[in-house]
Amino acid sequence: MKIKSASDYMESLKKLSPVIYYKGERIEDVTASPATAPHVRAAAMTYALANTEEYGHLASATSHLTGRTINRFTHVHQNVEDLIKKVKLLRVLGQKTGTCFQRCVGFDGINAMYSVAYEIDQKYDMGYFERFKKWLIHIQDENLMVVGAMTDPKGDRSKGPAEQPDPDQYLHVVKRTNDGIVIRGAKLHMTGAVNSHEILIMPTTAMDESSKDYAVACALPVDAPGVTMIFGRQANDSRRDLEETIDVGKPSFGIVGGEAVIVFDDVFVPWENVFMDGQTEFASSLVYRFAAHHRANYGACKTGLMDVLTGAVTYLAQLQGSAKGSHVRDKVTEMIHLSETLYSSSIACSAEGSPTPSGAFMVDTMLANVCKHNVTRFHFEVARLAVDLAGGFIATLPSEYDFRNEEVGHLIKKYFSCVDGLPVEDRVKIGRLIEAMTGGTAMVESMHGAGSPQAQRIMIFREGKLNEKIQFAKALAGIPSRANK
Repeated sequence: MKIKSASDYMESLKKLSPVIYYKGERIEDVTASPATAPHVRAAAMTYALANTEEYGHLASATSHLTGRTINRFTHVHQNVEDLIKKVKLLRVLGQKTGTCFQRCVGFDGINAMYSVAYEIDQKYDMGYFERFKKWLIHIQDENLMVVGAMTDPKGDRSKGPAEQPDPDQYLHVVKRTNDGIVIRGAKLHMTGAVNSHEILIMPTTAMDESSKDYAVACALPVDAPGVTMIFGRQANDSRRDLEETIDVGKPSFGIVGGEAVIVFDDVFVPWENVFMDGQTEFASSLVYRFAAHHRANYGACKTGLMDVLTGAVTYLAQLQGSAKGSHVRDKVTEMIHLSETLYSSSIACSAEGSPTPSGAFMVDTMLANVCKHNVTRFHFEVARLAVDLAGGFIATLPSEYDFRNEEVGHLIKKYFSCVDGLPVEDRVKIGRLIEAMTGGTAMVESMHGAGSPQAQRIMIFREGKLNEKIQFAKALAGIPSRANK
């Protein structure tokens, strides 16, 4: 494993030359820019934990391809134990960073692509599976961070990929040569893109034969010629960009994952890194397996964040002298209950996992969709309870500049004081942490990351086995089975 530590990871990013823009200016070094450095540090935690005695067994794995020790974020799940270890690792990372640590999308893309490439080759013998394994061994041995790129702009959403007035609204192949393919288009909302090493491109939807040029999966370096990234804005990012500390809430780590638009302007990809090209009937399987793996994650990583929020409001209540109030204890209990319920959902879909024809294990897809759908409710309810308990001061606090000002700083300390003997600075810091974790960008990501709530509801209904359930009811009621009209 070439990258063995968090510092190795940061140094590796300095050797890349990606084209990244933020607020109209080029970012030259993602490890140094105030806009991106907090996200780099969050991703670095995935490397750091692998070297600890306490969490190394979760953050590392044994490659089934080489037998070598690898980072779990480059692993292909071989059994239910792998799926459960992943869940446990994600919760710990959420607790340690209070944010998105960005390697899950690539991780889930690797697992989906592995199984689908195998099945394409079982039908067409294209050599995709061997290509993918060769690429994956490189990723594992070098311990590279991969950004999974799936979400296309979509343009006119009443039309499919091949029907768009602008064909680039879905990423597609514009040219094929003896050496490889040339692709054009964009991918939106790409978590961790600016601080990854490789991009794994996948289709975003089911496709028919008219969309053969859009049914493409491939991999390329983040600094490949023709790739441009545009880093997105987040709530209160001006505080982060000015390298404020208290008012940021989480000065070490970002609010969410550091999402970016990735534009591919006639980018060349050699055949050895092409894993699907025109096999439209497999696009839906790839999307569905990726989505299931990714939705299973949210009951773990978001539970870690909810653990942080629960701890934050509990400590704030202690600072403010309200911790013994029955209403406070009841609301904190509900926060814990919702967190553990969500976590159990992530564990359940992992425990019910099963092998694909390739041997790679899949989570239970019904339970994975239930898990993510619960996130879109439970995380919001935990955030609501946190804001309820925190009080309005988290939205009206004077800035840290006023706090340090010789003329008015003493007034803030006087009138924002708390229980005698406890520092007012703690109350201000914990209030800002709650503000950051319950504000706009953080909660939008919980709602729409891994697909909108409606996407999960569609899959829950589709997998609901309603005909089987009708038969259960008929049997108990004594109604004979007959063909439905």
